[in-house]
Amino acid sequence: MNDLTIQFIPYSELAYLTPYRRVKKLLELVSENKILIIQGKLAPEEEADLIQETMKQIRESKSRKKFKGIEIATISPKSKDLSIMQNITEKLATTFFGGRDMITIIGPATVVKDIRKDPSKIELYLRK
Repeated sequence: MNDLTIQFIPYSELAYLTPYRRVKKLLELVSENKILIIQGKLAPEEEADLIQETMKQIRESKSRKKFKGIEIATISPKSKDLSIMQNITEKLATTFFGGRDMITIIGPATVVKDIRKDPSKIELYLRK
């Protein structure tokens, strides 16, 4: 395995891109064998577009056998034992400001073997 790069992408870097540009940017970075840690969550449509574009790239690169796909996971910190008022406040914040408290990890399938998650953590397994 060559050098491994992990890149953090703050919400502000993707917020003002169109969904198309956002997907293209993420796929471009993952194609460079970077593992991305993104502040926030992709919209369901963007995640579907990312998977669709990934499949397209896999088909196009079959002869080169270079790009094998992506692994993706999102985790959201869930607060336990919230009062009713805190729960309402948290839901309003998510509605108005998006899932900025969430973390999304995207990595190339040639590097990332598996991403396992549960409500409190993400485990990233890499290939040797």
